[in-house]
Amino acid sequence: MANTEWAIDPSHSEVQFKVKHLMITTVTGYFKTFDLQVETESDDFAGVKKIEFTAAVDSINTNNQQRDTHLKSADFFNAEVYPQLRFTGTNYKANGDEANLQGDLTIRGVTRPVALSVEFGGIVVDPYGQTKAGFTVSGKISRKEFGLTWNAVTEAGQVVVSDEIKIHAEVQLVKQTELVNA
Repeated sequence: MANTEWAIDPSHSEVQFKVKHLMITTVTGYFKTFDLQVETESDDFAGVKKIEFTAAVDSINTNNQQRDTHLKSADFFNAEVYPQLRFTGTNYKANGDEANLQGDLTIRGVTRPVALSVEFGGIVVDPYGQTKAGFTVSGKISRKEFGLTWNAVTEAGQVVVSDEIKIHAEVQLVKQTELVNA
């Protein structure tokens, strides 16, 4: 039986996060540099053996240079000490085109279990002969559980940044090789 390796197609993928600002609007940010490696038992993703995701904290972008610098500082991600965030999948249960992905997320050296929802978009062969698979991944985390505790309060008592962070990723994988089990 052969396992299949898949790698991220970064030009057709994106990793976003959303957070409430002043509890009245949502700010969206994303990571420009990330990697994802997946190993499956077959091409249909019924049996997923490995999921490894990393993102470079220094690549964070919220379309505001001052905010990005603050997010990279010790108040938030502390990019100088913790240059990457990491997610390692521990359990992938598919039910048709929907799946539940459990895994361990590490931010600022703190690892916590998280559950993500996955929507399988399908598999196609692109015009260049590459086999590609598409997914939409979503979930929520508490930033404070990962040591991202900085906050401020307005004069009126409003919290500046919410604790809940929404995660959204559009992922396109490219089939790499089939590995023969020894």
